This record gives sequence, C-alpha cells and structure tokens, in this order.
Amino acid sequence: MTNSNYKRKHLDLGCGNAPRNPYHAPELFGVDLKIDSGKLDEHFKICNLACEPVPFIESYFDSVSAFDVIEHIPRQSVDHQNKTIVNPFINLMNEIHRVLKPGGLFYASTPAFPSPEAFQDPTHVNIITQGTHEYFCGQNPDARIYGFTGQFVAVEAQRIYPKYSQTAERTLLDKIKNAHKKYIKRSISHFVWQLQAVK
Repeated sequence: MTNSNYKRKHLDLGCGNAPRNPYHAPELFGVDLKIDSGKLDEHFKICNLACEPVPFIESYFDSVSAFDVIEHIPRQSVDHQNKTIVNPFINLMNEIHRVLKPGGLFYASTPAFPSPEAFQDPTHVNIITQGTHEYFCGQNPDARIYGFTGQFVAVEAQRIYPKYSQTAERTLLDKIKNAHKKYIKRSISHFVWQLQAVK
C-alpha cells in the first residue's frame, strides 16, 4: 500500500484496558470480556471469544494479536440444545482469518507445553505445543477436518520469554538474549506465532 493516507488497522484480542500493538499500526482496536465503559466505542468492544464472533467485518484488519489469550479458549464444548460438539478454538481461528485482510498477520504469544505456566492457571484449557499452529497452515490445513475454513502461512513460530514477545519487531539484541536463555535450565515459558492469512 503506497497511499500515504492508508491507515493500517490492528485488533488486539483480550485487550483489557491496555491493548497491545505489536506492529505499531496507527489505528488500534480491541475486544475483551470486560472493558471500562468509558473506553467502549467503535474501536473497543465487549466480546466473549469462546462463543461469539469477532464483532468486526470481513477483511478489516491488517493485523490481529492475542497475548495470553488462546490458552483460555476451549478446544471443545457441547451444545446441549442442539446435541452437537462445538470447537471454540477452531471457530476463533476462523474468525481471526475472516477479519484479516489478504496477507494480514496474526501474532499470538501464549504459555506452551511443557512449561509449568501452560498448566498452572486453572482457566488454561487449551494447551499449546510447538506444533499447534501447523494445524492451521499450508494448502490443506489439518484443522479442516474440524471445521477450519481459512489458511495461514507461518512467518514465525518459536519459544520465547514473554519479555521478548511484546513486539513483532524484536531487536537483534533481544533475539540474541532470548536464544542465550535457551541454555539456562529454566524453561522458556511462551511460544510465539506469526501467521499470515492466505485469501
């Protein structure tokens, strides 16, 4: 986009009252279960990501982020009224793909197996591993059999300390520090995905 008036839009899922903007987009949006009423407007909306669609139109965002969010989205639940199994995590990945523009980026940072941080919070119901993102990538993603309708390409998938996951544009020094800490006995708690939407 070479138009100088072009404004990139970023959506932070689970934004709370301090939305994150890892791509430094000039226009910031957010959704969460709770947001201060004074902050609610066309940019910030209340949404339960485990059971509601993302409340924005198709292909609206250049990027979407989820910091410590996807581990709270159930992998499966039961719709007792319709007697069916629902896949909230698959549905959320469909929604993320839907609201991203072609080539848009999804940035996720989450505690991952085998780190204790993946399990210690009792509301962590979706344990992420090094290979979870692969179910949503490639020409025929494995998650298709569960109802995933999108397609992503992995730009980045690596273990990282949360301190170094706050921006998608980590400095070389941050990358070196993070790599060095891989040799420390303490495990690296988080896994970062950067996935690009194919449309």
